[in-house]
Amino acid sequence: MSVPACLLVIFGASGDLTARKLVPALFDLHREGLLPAPFAVLGISRTPMTDEAFRDRLRTAAAEFGSSPFDPAAWDAFAPRLFYHPADVSAPGAFGPLSTRAADLCEKAGIPGNVLFYAAVAPKFYAPLVAAIGSAGLAEPSEAMPGYRRIIIEKPFGENLESARSLAREVTAVFREPQVYRIDHYLGKETVQNMLVFRFANGIFEPIWNRNYIEHVQITVAESIGVEGRGDYYEGTGAVRDMVQNHLLQLLAMVAMEPPVSLDADDIRDEKRKVLHAIEPIPPELLGRACVRGQYTAGMSGDKPVPGYRDEKKVAPDSRTETFAAFRFTIGNWRWGGVPFFLRTGKRMGRAISEIAIRFRPAPTLLFSDTPCGQMESNWLVINVSPDEGIYLRFVAKAPGPDVCVRPVEFSFNYRETFGARVPSPYSRLLLDAMHGDATLFPRMDSVEAAWSLLEPFLSRWKSDPGADLFSYEAGTDGPREAEMLFEGTRGGWRSI
Repeated sequence: MSVPACLLVIFGASGDLTARKLVPALFDLHREGLLPAPFAVLGISRTPMTDEAFRDRLRTAAAEFGSSPFDPAAWDAFAPRLFYHPADVSAPGAFGPLSTRAADLCEKAGIPGNVLFYAAVAPKFYAPLVAAIGSAGLAEPSEAMPGYRRIIIEKPFGENLESARSLAREVTAVFREPQVYRIDHYLGKETVQNMLVFRFANGIFEPIWNRNYIEHVQITVAESIGVEGRGDYYEGTGAVRDMVQNHLLQLLAMVAMEPPVSLDADDIRDEKRKVLHAIEPIPPELLGRACVRGQYTAGMSGDKPVPGYRDEKKVAPDSRTETFAAFRFTIGNWRWGGVPFFLRTGKRMGRAISEIAIRFRPAPTLLFSDTPCGQMESNWLVINVSPDEGIYLRFVAKAPGPDVCVRPVEFSFNYRETFGARVPSPYSRLLLDAMHGDATLFPRMDSVEAAWSLLEPFLSRWKSDPGADLFSYEAGTDGPREAEMLFEGTRGGWRSI
């Protein structure tokens, strides 16, 4: 399906997101012949810069952060699509020249007025930026630019339920809900997208995808890096707002959703919303038994010593901000009743890995009780989201020899090995979907509200008692030991990172 020609307007174009993620992703799409023709990027930022300086800056970024070896010839063909307009969009009158520049680019490039805005700015600027776009008349088609209007907004969408609803009101006062694309790059990862196919296109898995066969589910998003100089941002955010409210709960919804009636975006998002609404609220007296937070202390990252969180730049020396969070949730529906879902995320952990691990109920051991095999192990199905995208199934088999002795073995599938091609970056897929107008992988506001509603009691608890549920863990480890207590009453514990 061809992509309609469009102009991508990036606000915050001089920032890291544009250089590290957006432009390398667009360059990948260009190299694969997936960008529309015609197509142009208009970068907007306060930093004074010419078109050529903007292109030179992004050339360096594409060479450093691209997902494949840099191709100078391909860049030379792509760079003329990049343009820059210096502007402080909060200043009165800034949007007049900007509108003129956008219309001029569309006319010269032959773009029929389709405009996709990207808010690559700090969250506090989302509402004023959207209001300014609306006041300038850019949110609606015009005679000069008659095509569609869409806006991509980065997470976090709000910092609690009240602020998320307030932001939604301000955004939808300018753009209608179908025009708003709330981007969660985890949903653009190939393995996450494959969940629908894996579950609903294979007859062997869906029949056992329920409480009768599954003992528990673990979802882990672990990072080996620290706050990377962004201490001021992280102090006001923490792991729960930064990762759990969006990434981890969206992954949970993908694992636990019912089959949608079609692959239409709203049919899929309807099922995700139902799952999030079905997660059972935690009674106030049990909040401390359903969540463990952590904050890393000095330790080792690989073979390099690293400072503790409180010693990072722009972090308060008595900070109570969590860099690790783990939760235990249950879903109150017929498919999942009684099955614990364990969510875990953290910085400065043993290694960087994102996975969904499903532990199946063990087989009865009576048949093997008089053999040397001992305790039978559970089967695991593990979906590797990153860095090695793939799926593996652990089961047991008889070891060679005269005795009946079983050993765990693994059957694995790896995207790179199987398909012989690199896995595209999440931003490449999501940018392309937004150009197509396909909102399947973008969370809808009702799901955002459901996630915040679930976490609101915890956020209120920590606001009144900042040290509640907070423990320390050494950098380079799997997180605080206290996180194991979430498995009380459940066999096993956290999978080793």
